[in-house]
Amino acid sequence: MVSGLSSSSRLPILAAIRWPARAKVNQLLIKNRRSLNLRISLRPAIFIFVVILFFPVLEPFIVSARKYRPQTFKDVVGQSSITNTLLNAIENNHLAQALLFCGPRGVGKTTCARILAKKINQDGTEREDEDFAFNIFELDAASNNSVDDIRSLIDQVRIPPQTGKYKVYIIDEVHMLSQSAFNAFLKTLEEPPKHAIFILATTEKHKIIPTILSRCQIFDFKRITVKDATEYLKYIAEQQGIVAEESALHIIAQKADGAMRDALSIFDRVVSFSGKELTRKAVTENLNVLDYDIYFSATDLILENNIPDLLILFNKTLSLGFDGHHFITGLASHFRDLMVCQHPDTLNLLEVGEDVARQYQEQAKKASKQFLLEAIDMANDCDLKYKSSKNQRLLVELTLMKLASITYDGEKKNLIS
Repeated sequence: MVSGLSSSSRLPILAAIRWPARAKVNQLLIKNRRSLNLRISLRPAIFIFVVILFFPVLEPFIVSARKYRPQTFKDVVGQSSITNTLLNAIENNHLAQALLFCGPRGVGKTTCARILAKKINQDGTEREDEDFAFNIFELDAASNNSVDDIRSLIDQVRIPPQTGKYKVYIIDEVHMLSQSAFNAFLKTLEEPPKHAIFILATTEKHKIIPTILSRCQIFDFKRITVKDATEYLKYIAEQQGIVAEESALHIIAQKADGAMRDALSIFDRVVSFSGKELTRKAVTENLNVLDYDIYFSATDLILENNIPDLLILFNKTLSLGFDGHHFITGLASHFRDLMVCQHPDTLNLLEVGEDVARQYQEQAKKASKQFLLEAIDMANDCDLKYKSSKNQRLLVELTLMKLASITYDGEKKNLIS
C-alpha cells in the first residue's frame, strides 16, 4: 500500500515511522551524557575524599618563638623585676604615659609591651579572647623614621579609643628615628592626651637623644640566664613530647647568649635534625660546637704530661672542621670551670647540666689551684696572640706542650731540690 504512493506523499509516512526510533536514540544519548557528566562532576569530590582519607591535612609549622610567646606577665622568662613593677604600677594607677624598654635582642621587650597594652585596657567586662587590636598600634621605626611618619602618628593620637580606656602606641627600634623625627615627637611625648600611652623599645639606648630619655620611664631588660633559658626549653620540650637531655638544653641556652628568641630558634633547628630525642651529641653536631668530652680528655692528658696523645687529640679536632682558636678558647673556659668547682660557694657559677657538673667536680679534684691559674694564663695568652700569629697551628701546639709540662716541671724541680 505504501509502494503505490508518490514520493511526496511517502515522506511524512517515513518520518512518522522513523520518529519513535530517533526519539529513543536521543533519549539514550541524553541519558548517557547525563551519567557521563555526573561521573565527571563526581571526580573532584572523589579525589578530595581519597586525599583526605590517605593524606591527612598538615597544619602549617609555627616557630616556637611565636607559638610559645608569653601572653601574661607571669609567663615572661627572666624579667620578674620589670613585670612586677609594671603590675604594681597598673594596680596602683601609677603607670607613666611614656615608657622606654631597652636591652639586648630576644629578651622580651616587645612581648612585655604587648602584654602591658592589653592589661591596661582590661576591666573585667571584656571577653576572654579579647585582644584589643583596635587599641594597640605598632610602628617599626626602622622603616617609618621620617618626620611625616611621626606627624601621621601625632594626628592619630588625638582620636580617643572606641573601646577600652587607652590607645597604646608601641614604637619598635626607636633609635632608628631621624633627628628631625625625634624633635617632632618631643612635645607629644611630653604632654600626650589622657587616653594615649607610648611604649618605645630599643636595643641601643645610647643612640636616643637625651631629651627623649628624660621624658620616659626607663626599664632595662637583662639577658636571660642559662638556668632560666634551660628551664623554659625543658617546658617546651615537654609540651612537644620531646625527650631532651639536660646537658643538651644547657648547650642550646649557652649558644643563645642570653636571648630567649635565639634559644628557641636553635631548639627548633636541632629538633628538626634529631627528632623526638634530643641528645648532647646531636646538639654539638648540629651547632658545630666542641663537646665537653674533648676538653675533659685534653685536661686528663695535660695532667698526665702526655704530649704525643695531646697533639693527636688536637689534630683530630682540627680534622672535624674546628679551628685552633675555637679549641684554645674553649680549653681556657674549661680551666675556669674547673677552678669554679674547687670551692662550694662558687659552684653556682658553673652553668652546665647535672651530669656534666659531676664530671667537672671529679676532674677538679685532680688539678691544683696553682696549675689551673698557670693554665688559664697560658691559654689566655695564646688567645690574645692567635690572630697576629703567622703560624697559628704551631702557636696552639706550643701552648699545649707548655700546658702539659706545668706539672712535669714542678716534679723535676722537686727532684733537683
